[in-house]
Amino acid sequence: MKNSILIIEDDPALLFGLKENFQMAGFETFTADNGKDGLKEALSCNPDIILLDIMLPGMNGYEICNELRKRHVGVPIIMMTAKDQEEDIVRGLDVGADDYVTKPFSIKELMARVKAFLRRHKPESENISFGPFTLDLVSHSFFKNNESIKLMPKEFNLLKYFVANNGRALSRSEIMDNVWGRDVVVTNRSVDRCITTLRSKLDDNPSEPRYIKTVRDVGYRFDS
Repeated sequence: MKNSILIIEDDPALLFGLKENFQMAGFETFTADNGKDGLKEALSCNPDIILLDIMLPGMNGYEICNELRKRHVGVPIIMMTAKDQEEDIVRGLDVGADDYVTKPFSIKELMARVKAFLRRHKPESENISFGPFTLDLVSHSFFKNNESIKLMPKEFNLLKYFVANNGRALSRSEIMDNVWGRDVVVTNRSVDRCITTLRSKLDDNPSEPRYIKTVRDVGYRFDS
């Protein structure tokens, strides 16, 4: 499975160069050239790591990082800045950045840092467990107390998205974008229907769901 990276940078030449280098290194690469689009992309594409410029139009890197951490998004963030003053570095780390690089930087050094972060954050197992359930990400299988439960592909992807965002309220539009995809026409009813069938496989009493909770005026939240 490819590692994915989101690069948020408003310098077109640097953005292009970073994108090309990471694609050549085998990364699935997402980009944004302003703060608001960067935050939106970070929440929708679920990257494995983010390269974040500080000085951005619309919303700066500090604000993006702070907002992601407030939403309990734990993806590693490396800030890129032309500044090397200590207070700027400290501020970035205070709002939740994991590391920083000062421009101009070596692409090789940056690539090495990114790969080191990904090794440290790599899941120890390809299985995700909660309660009596196990979601096997390699075989796309689902088990309750070691007994197989059949999930349709959309149900599996929906459950995988929920557990990856454990404890976070998700809107129907976020769910549609990340599970069905942006190029597919889906209605809220399709999401609700899939959640209903998934609840029937998770709960003895689906009318009182244990795991997938309805969040009024927002959407749904998965609680393990």
